Amino acid sequence: MKTIITKEEDIDVLKPREIVEELDKYIIGQSQAKRSVAIALRNRWRRQQVTPELADEIAPKNIIMIGSTGVGKTEIARRLARLANSPFLKIEATKFTEVGYVGRDVESMIRDLTELAVSMIKKEESEKVQVKAVELAEERLLDILLPKKREQPQTEEEGDKEALLEVVKTDRTDGDSTRDKLKRMLKIGKMDNRYVELETSTSNMPTIEIFSSSGIEEMGLNMREMFGGMMPGRSKKRRVKVPEALEILAQEESQKLIDHDKVIEKAIKITEQNGIIFLDELDKVAGSNSGHGPDVSREGVQRDLLPIVEGSTVTTKYGMVKTDHMLFIAAGAFNISKPSDLLPELQGRFPIRVELDSLSKNDFVRILQEPKNALITQYKALLFTEGIDLQFKQSAIEEIAEISNSVNDRMENIGARRLHTVMEKLLDEISFDAPDMDNKSVVIDDKYVADKLKDILEDENLSRYIL
Repeated sequence: MKTIITKEEDIDVLKPREIVEELDKYIIGQSQAKRSVAIALRNRWRRQQVTPELADEIAPKNIIMIGSTGVGKTEIARRLARLANSPFLKIEATKFTEVGYVGRDVESMIRDLTELAVSMIKKEESEKVQVKAVELAEERLLDILLPKKREQPQTEEEGDKEALLEVVKTDRTDGDSTRDKLKRMLKIGKMDNRYVELETSTSNMPTIEIFSSSGIEEMGLNMREMFGGMMPGRSKKRRVKVPEALEILAQEESQKLIDHDKVIEKAIKITEQNGIIFLDELDKVAGSNSGHGPDVSREGVQRDLLPIVEGSTVTTKYGMVKTDHMLFIAAGAFNISKPSDLLPELQGRFPIRVELDSLSKNDFVRILQEPKNALITQYKALLFTEGIDLQFKQSAIEEIAEISNSVNDRMENIGARRLHTVMEKLLDEISFDAPDMDNKSVVIDDKYVADKLKDILEDENLSRYIL
């Protein structure tokens, strides 16, 4: 019986074939790349089923994707992480530099990934306590809305509360307390247009960003915590409507209900066991014989990346994070350099190599209409918000695909991203005039496509800038 994917279910228990089927809903073609990432993800589950002693010895099956831009490398990795509900970080290898040069420390990507994991777990835990948090927020809001008895002259805010109290009393049924009646009015939305004054805390700590070589960046990890006592936050009063006040209070209450130590512990665990790092532009740091200019640090970057990919322990503000079982998916065009130009040790840590196919006209036709998030579906939905019923004839889709493929052949091949530029130019006039159009039904055919893009295609110099 086929496994059905639910939000609560871990994708790792699925068979590789079923993972590929899910990826097929969003990505056209590239079957070999999908097979490779599906196997790598399934191997995670397999590793967790063996004895702990052996599990520690099984290295992740990291992947190098080889292919030009716009063929689906990033999208495969991103969709895989989303399906697996794993922390996912995409980063360019060119952001890093060798120790001694100005640039980001390679360990910063592990810190960024851990930060993402903490945010994910916080969100999950907040959803679990949401009902309780809203209940507590409602009680706090009622305390704010109900006036306190005091002998001093009333302020304007207290006068508002007294007036509200009179409204509640006159509208109250027998046996109800004022608080109960006010709570019911709050729930059914009768209080939505009323303003309340909230006291929120703000931090005086300025944002500090450190640009430095390796090691110094760690100094910034606990900078905020170190100066937090010296620069305490201050409270600020805000006058907001009841729905916004309820949302703010619910967020504050959910933070109180969450066990933050448990959040950090769980976040570190999923970072170590399920984290996925997509390392793009790896070919740009492949070895070079040049000894001057930016090339001088390329091999150094690889040497700095090596211990992270091999497995090491990185210091983060949440604690120590091991990289031994993270999945690294590297990618690059490799049109000038080759994977064999990488350091032999680094090559050995990427045992799976897969070459992605260039996209053809037929692929473009499918990309435009088959995926769940297909471009045509997106544009139809966007213009429907203006009341425009946008329809594409099949001949128009074929023409768009033909033009995109032709422009890619004549100029820089940017893969499926060319479809975005062509579609934007094609629908530029409709998108601009949509709010004022009388005819709300628009049909796009091949003649319309040809007319709109004819001048640009004939002028190659112009098309280099427009498309």
